[in-house]
Amino acid sequence: QGQLVESGGRLVQAGESLRLSCAASGHTFDGRAFSTYIMGWFRQAPGKDREFVAVISWTGDNTLYADSVKGRFTISRDNAKNTAYLQMNSLNSEDTAVYFCAARASVNLLSTPSAFNHWGQGTQVTVSS
Repeated sequence: QGQLVESGGRLVQAGESLRLSCAASGHTFDGRAFSTYIMGWFRQAPGKDREFVAVISWTGDNTLYADSVKGRFTISRDNAKNTAYLQMNSLNSEDTAVYFCAARASVNLLSTPSAFNHWGQGTQVTVSS
């Protein structure tokens, strides 16, 4: 059974950048290779529901972003390293949250948390204004 492990979260100042990584341990989830899963990033602030941030297709050719991060965040993946990334620029206090990566075997880009069946443990991002 594959696992997802996020890293890179920390305390930053408003306006700074941060890159999160999501490494898939093990070659496969449910017998399928990492490269056949769409990868998503979600975040959850205290007292709020988990919300969609970004998702990327198998090959990395297609992406989808939440309006709140469009133009500031970039999702990418390196299938050779079984790793997905979230580059976050121009961070502000509203980006403070625990960030989770998630995986789902799908040909379509999905954006609802319930659609994803593999999750990491999360990494804390705190933006100080």
